[in-house]
Amino acid sequence: MMQETAFAIVGRIRKPQGIRGEVTVELLTDEPDRFFAAGRRVFAGTIAGDIARHPADRANPASRQELHVEHVSPYRGGLIVKFDEMPDRTAAEMWRQRYLLVPADEITPPADDEVFMHDLIGMHVRGDDGTEIGEVTGFYELPQGLTLEVKREGGDVLVPYRPSVVREVDLDERVVLVEMSSGLFE
Repeated sequence: MMQETAFAIVGRIRKPQGIRGEVTVELLTDEPDRFFAAGRRVFAGTIAGDIARHPADRANPASRQELHVEHVSPYRGGLIVKFDEMPDRTAAEMWRQRYLLVPADEITPPADDEVFMHDLIGMHVRGDDGTEIGEVTGFYELPQGLTLEVKREGGDVLVPYRPSVVREVDLDERVVLVEMSSGLFE
């Protein structure tokens, strides 16, 4: 039986840049030089950290969409990356908004007070008074910082991931504890 490899998100392809197959990449790692250097490889995946199967071999559970870095340059807080598998803008356009992953054993583990962003997906959000609020369905790196998208019965809410709002993240219980007095959940 094949052992399942865990993956972690290190970036997200935003859009094509130019006509030669380059793409802009939003960095979702503190170690971009480690994963986005010429000759390195990353895998296409989902926001939950799951590997996407290669379109030519979707029936094979071991197939992976693997991308190899050709060259990199800095761009507005992120990178412009040319992958070998994207020969032109048309090919690059098909990768828009895809997450880029690496095997979890290749990254530096988070400190005790840190969490991988993809680990937040699917966590229950609970108020510090015990109120059930919803479930984390996504996250965004906005100019004001990381923001969680929380699905609620009354509609989705965006929750700033800051100490004044997010009080605790319990990975074992899969719960994000938030400050109810923040006014976000009224």
